[in-house]
Amino acid sequence: MLVANWKMNGSKSLLLEWIEVIGSSLSGDEEQDLIFCPPACYLSIASDLINKRNLNIKLGAQDIDPNLETSLTGGINGSMLRDLGCKYVIIGHSENRANGESNSLVNKKIKSSIKNGLKIIFCIGETFSQRKKRLTHKILTNQITKGLIGIKKLNNVLFAYEPIWSIGTGVIPKNVDLEKNIIFIKNKLRNNFRLKNAKVLYGGSVNPKNITILKKINTIDGFLIGGASQDSKKFIDIVKKTVI
Repeated sequence: MLVANWKMNGSKSLLLEWIEVIGSSLSGDEEQDLIFCPPACYLSIASDLINKRNLNIKLGAQDIDPNLETSLTGGINGSMLRDLGCKYVIIGHSENRANGESNSLVNKKIKSSIKNGLKIIFCIGETFSQRKKRLTHKILTNQITKGLIGIKKLNNVLFAYEPIWSIGTGVIPKNVDLEKNIIFIKNKLRNNFRLKNAKVLYGGSVNPKNITILKKINTIDGFLIGGASQDSKKFIDIVKKTVI
């Protein structure tokens, strides 16, 4: 499974070009495990283009507002996202956490998404300082347990392990360390939440050059791709190298 997270990037013309190139270069089988998450202002256009070309790409939002019954200027709730054709929503990304998003708020967003029938891409990960202090597993445990309080059904939750120190830096973890952390996350979900078949993606400086190395880790179930996903040719290269 590959998630294209454009973050706060893009334009109408770039979106049109991206969908055109992706649709012309990939087969239906390759498309079926793709999730496209453009900025909220382009969701409607992306939905129309995907449907018009009859592409097998799932649409996802980059965030959600948890308040269902309040008037919040600028807010976008789950029913709105679903109405636009969204199937997924990214929650807990480190960039949002850095801007003050707490585990409690993450928990509310996950509950709101589930209530609205959206599938969740739940991001977790440690900082470089926490890694140096060997606190990675403690941080992951804290983010998982507090983010999932009161949530019983996790079948529609994907987990994305994103070491914060790797995002946008070009530095990726060693395979042995990455595999160890992915296994830790899956064991935690199995033991604490009885989730036997948790799907865990990796995110952080994924590109066409390192995807061949990363895909050798059998415990990884997919990738959350940021910068490289904005370039249709790079993204197609990643897709081709991943499915082979």
